[in-house]
Order: sequence, then structure tokens, then C-alpha cells
Amino acid sequence: MAEKNQLDIANLRREYTQGGLRRKDLTDDPLVLFERWLEQAYEAKLADPTAMCVATVDSDGQPYQRIVLLKHYDKDGLIFYTNLSSRKAQHIAHNNKVSLLFPWYQLERQVCFLGEAEKLSPLKVIKYFQSRPKDSQIAAWVSRQSAKISARSLLENKFFELKQKFKNGEIPLPSFWGGYRVRFNSVEFWQGGTKRLHDRFLYQWQQDHWQIDRLAP
Repeated sequence: MAEKNQLDIANLRREYTQGGLRRKDLTDDPLVLFERWLEQAYEAKLADPTAMCVATVDSDGQPYQRIVLLKHYDKDGLIFYTNLSSRKAQHIAHNNKVSLLFPWYQLERQVCFLGEAEKLSPLKVIKYFQSRPKDSQIAAWVSRQSAKISARSLLENKFFELKQKFKNGEIPLPSFWGGYRVRFNSVEFWQGGTKRLHDRFLYQWQQDHWQIDRLAP
């Protein structure tokens, strides 16, 4: 059998031509610009425009990344929900500094938030949990997130069992399920540019205002 040629990834490239980002396009508050870009990602019909990569670090300094969905944002931070026994939750318990990256590469854009994660109040978690589809509520009970399992059938059987158990009643909030608010102090906006001269602007909180600097690409 002939050996398959390896894809030449070193020469995979294209020009970024969808537009630049200039200082006149910026807002005093990074959240205003973020909201504008998020709405444009939604209007462009990107798959999962609220998907963000959450980066954490374990006790040995090893970074980890995974995609989660943004569920709320305001001046106090960005919110996501997860299993509190998950690997990301264990990392946050040890080191609550996290990075959130929105990879809107179809629009040749990225937004990166840096900040500290804090647990949400039980009241806020319950309110969101009860708004989820019933199957999603049951799934929260089924999965011990990040734990090793021997087969998918274990999850499916447990899901069916709980679906029968809760079919006529309200599904309670699992004690091991919750959410985090990431209070951010740094936001970087990246817009692809021609000739690899990308536009990058960094917002950093300075006591009572946002300091804005252009970064070299």
C-alpha cells in the first residue's frame, strides 16, 4: 500500500481581507465593543457564537483548555456553568486566574479576556438550572465530568434511569453543579489584516479607567 503524503501544513495560509480595526472604531468600555462583535458573529450565522475557550492551570503549572458556552455577561464579568468536580473547577480552586478566548475566525477576529473566576451564588445557579431543557438538567446529574468511565453505555443507561425517575416531577439542582463569574481586568481585540499586519488593541483596567494600547501583530 502506498504511503499517504502528509498534508503540507507549513504552506497553508491565506490573506486576511475582511477589514481592519482602527482606533476610531474602539469604544471607551471594551464590553461595548465586545457586544458589537458578538452581535455581528450572531448575525453572520456563525456556529456557536457564544463558544469560548476557557484556559486554566493545574497545580503543576500545566495549562488546560476547553470550549464552554458563555451564558451571561455584564460589567461585573462573564458567566459560564459547569460541574464543580470537573477538572476546570479543580484548577480554579487552586488558581482562579483564567483566560477566555472567543475564536471568531470566520470573521478573522479573536477576543481574549483575562481575569479571576469566582463561584456564583446558589440562587443564581438554581435560576439558570431551572431554565435549561429537561434533558440538559438530567445530563448534569448523569456525568461526573472529567472522571474516567469504561463505556458510553453507562452514561446512556443512567440517563434513561433518571429520565424515568424525574418524568413527572421537577429535577433538583445537583449539589456538584454550579457556575463561575470571571471578573476581567484585561481584554484584547484581534482583527486579521493584509500582509499579516493584523490589528490588536489591548484594554487594561487602571484603577478607574481602561487604558487602551495598540499592540504589534
